[in-house]
Amino acid sequence: MNGEKTIPRSPRVHFELLKDGEGRLVLVLSGQLDADSASLLWRELKQELAAPPATTLEIDAAGLTHCDSAGLGLLYFLSAGQMTPDLQVTLRGLKPELQKALQSFSMEDYQAFQSQQPIKQSVTEEIGTAVIGVANDLKEMVVFIGQVASGLVVLLSHRRQIRAREVLRVFESAGVNALPIVSIISLLVGLIIAFEAAQPLAQFGAQIYVANMIGLIMVRELGPVMTAILLAGRSGSAFAAELGTMKVNEELNALETMGLDPVRFLVLQRLLASLLLTPLLTVYSMFTGVLGGILVMLGLGFPLPMILQQLESSVDIKDIAFGTGKGFVFGIIVAGIACLRGLQTRAGPSAVGESATRSVVSGILLIVITDALFAALIFLLKK
Repeated sequence: MNGEKTIPRSPRVHFELLKDGEGRLVLVLSGQLDADSASLLWRELKQELAAPPATTLEIDAAGLTHCDSAGLGLLYFLSAGQMTPDLQVTLRGLKPELQKALQSFSMEDYQAFQSQQPIKQSVTEEIGTAVIGVANDLKEMVVFIGQVASGLVVLLSHRRQIRAREVLRVFESAGVNALPIVSIISLLVGLIIAFEAAQPLAQFGAQIYVANMIGLIMVRELGPVMTAILLAGRSGSAFAAELGTMKVNEELNALETMGLDPVRFLVLQRLLASLLLTPLLTVYSMFTGVLGGILVMLGLGFPLPMILQQLESSVDIKDIAFGTGKGFVFGIIVAGIACLRGLQTRAGPSAVGESATRSVVSGILLIVITDALFAALIFLLKK
């Protein structure tokens, strides 16, 4: 067991395992202990220390010239006796700055991040767990809606409490900065619908009705829905990530300690900004999509006055008001579900990403469900 050894494929670190006559093992480390060399050294030491004929183990780290967090993790694992549970382990020679960093390690961290065998559940247990999760989510959603509603009443009755600068900041970042992507998507969707509809309608000599169709589709359906989905993916995820980061960093707890309600202080500002920007972006998306259809119609040889006349005959102010009303509802859904997912963020390195993902998925799902309810309601009212 005596002699200096170099770790295969990692010449940066060396170790020497010495044994004296008093039953003491001395592990002498030298070189650079980084992420690559630490993993290889871990395997080597696990074999060398499998059954050591000794009572104590002394780790001499004075020869280490560099040690990152992975190397410190190995040193802590060794010094805690996890690799040699029957030996008394001591660590000496570590540089003061590394010794200070080593104190931040704990076995709780090691056990928390250690890969565990997944627990197998029966189908009945999985269904029950899913139902309980949905029920708890609905409960939190109802509580959140109540908090937002009561907060809005207080905020609107005491307008001085509205943080106008924060509302404008969110309006700019989530609304104004979203104009390029909304413009491109809406224009291209208008072009696509017009091109796809022009060929079938040409078989019946009714290409002029492409203008009617593109007007109704963009104003009543695709304009509001596309805008809401784009905001859910772009701005909703940002809301969830911002609040989730605050939750992980315990900034929300600090606000509560100072007597500030996170819902009134953070959520309502984003909700008000979303209420302002979503209808405006919806109207902009409507006209941009219609513009795309007009460009196709002009390319097909139809004069602009005729196209505008067809649009005027099929789209009236009620349709625009209906689409804009959808924008209000979708704006509440996007901002509300994004903020809720942000506040639901749990601890862990991937928690913020999970909250942003849940925000986008839940937001898009609720947008489609709400749009389906609007369509069914309008159909029933017109019967």
